[in-house]
Amino acid sequence: MVMGLLSTIAQAWTVQRSVRDLARYDRAVRVPQQTQHAVLFDQLRREHESGYGRDHHFAAIRTIADFRRQVPIQRYEDIEPYIERVKQGETEALFYRQRVRMFALTSGTTQARKFIPVTDRVLDNYRRVWTAWGLLAYAAHKSLFRHARLTFVSDWDEFRTPSGVPCGSISGFTAQLQNWVVRQGYVLPTESAKVLDTQAKYYLAWRLGALRTIGAWMSPNPSTLLNLARFGAQHAETLLRDLTEGTLTEEFEWPPALRKALRPRLRPQRQRAYELASILERTGGLRPRDVWPELKLIGCWTGGSMQAYLRSFPEYFGDVAVRDLGLIASEGRMTFPIADGTPSGVLEIVSGYYEFVPVGDIDSPQPTILEAHELQEGCDYFILLTNASGLYRYNIWDVVRCTGWHHATPLLSFLNKGSGISSVTGEKLTEHQVAASVATALAEVDERLHSYSLAPCWDDRQPFYGLFFEAPDLPDAGEADRFVAVIDRLLSSANIEYAAKRDSGRLGPVRLCRLTPGTLLQWDQTRLAKSGGSAEQYKHPCLIADLEFAKSMEELRVKC
Repeated sequence: MVMGLLSTIAQAWTVQRSVRDLARYDRAVRVPQQTQHAVLFDQLRREHESGYGRDHHFAAIRTIADFRRQVPIQRYEDIEPYIERVKQGETEALFYRQRVRMFALTSGTTQARKFIPVTDRVLDNYRRVWTAWGLLAYAAHKSLFRHARLTFVSDWDEFRTPSGVPCGSISGFTAQLQNWVVRQGYVLPTESAKVLDTQAKYYLAWRLGALRTIGAWMSPNPSTLLNLARFGAQHAETLLRDLTEGTLTEEFEWPPALRKALRPRLRPQRQRAYELASILERTGGLRPRDVWPELKLIGCWTGGSMQAYLRSFPEYFGDVAVRDLGLIASEGRMTFPIADGTPSGVLEIVSGYYEFVPVGDIDSPQPTILEAHELQEGCDYFILLTNASGLYRYNIWDVVRCTGWHHATPLLSFLNKGSGISSVTGEKLTEHQVAASVATALAEVDERLHSYSLAPCWDDRQPFYGLFFEAPDLPDAGEADRFVAVIDRLLSSANIEYAAKRDSGRLGPVRLCRLTPGTLLQWDQTRLAKSGGSAEQYKHPCLIADLEFAKSMEELRVKC
């Protein structure tokens, strides 16, 4: 009774604050140019006394042209010396009279991890937009207010800088800042952030989730959600035993703080064990759609290469709504989705200033630079960030497409990383083109792939692209041949350079390269271990541009 009352009060306070934020945002998106200029010049005024501000003469900047003249387009390597000074305790190198609460670490999917400073302003922006996203999503699915949410918590304190500042996941940091009442709505406690074994974290989600009525699953990567969905049936015996006996299996290593936090929760739940055993006997598995019939919403990325995974969602989740989480990275949030079933989101114009470079201009010494209100629907751009993290005109190498407008502010959809481009003979194939072609081909032949990567394969006579996937997918040879032919056709339709290279014989047709089961997972784990980052945010690449990848798979091929 008391817990329910406290939860209602906490929700009412959160909703009231979010409604004010949404009203402010609604006014802003009607005048994006005015809003963006206000955000930029406020940032420059705040930081003109910082080391970076003095070096780039922020105090003398009066116009957008001044800003672009004083601050060239930046890579991480350009800002890294200032960040290193902040890591050593010299906060004023980037921030005037502010404290750095932590460093958010990039997920490590492309190279060595980057350190992104998180100040109080960054935290306020981060929490405000996430709360507003949640309010809109929950308003569209009102039963969610009554049910628990399953989302993973990553470690916010993996290690410390020489000055003692924690480094890790910003989502984990904000989770432990939430008040106790709000935290009760989450299945996993904040102490689970220290569980580093992905399999152990999956088991914990099932073990604790089985005790709750869950309305939403949320994780950036849809492949994480699918792996979690399959996990229950694979570990049903252990799960049923733990539920019956009120225990937590010793198959995994559990941090002491987590064991202590879970002690009050672990009681025998024989009735729930019986229910799950009945589901297992009736259906032959433990799918989320059967275990949690109140599940109404999946929150995950849906754009770019992520779309291929969504095809498997109905099998495990049923007829559940899917809402994109938005284009968000350690470097900042860029979009704010406002509807289910679309990868597009409104540009988040209140928390940062954005510039855009047409994809074809990115290598030009004087590229075209556009502001948000100058974009054209259907065109693709690299996005540049200026925000409270101390980033100015920062090229995050994300390619986005303008898909329309919300009032006067652009709707953007993520396509691929700029690095996600492969060119053996000038074809400039993008990860988005690959993901879209494979997804369409799968639908056309009514097949599924659990995981795959397209990669260039060298042949002295005629190089080609191999579609690497794992047995036992595509067991029918005839259907497999039809599938790969459809992919080749769709790639030619999507990319005129690829079509030209195929027509001229400079590229051979796509070939299927079947791998032994578990090969791609092992490759992902090795890649992640080298670069660091959290498994929940890791994105398996649909396109691998490195010719060495195919060579490394030689001994593991079943057929190519």
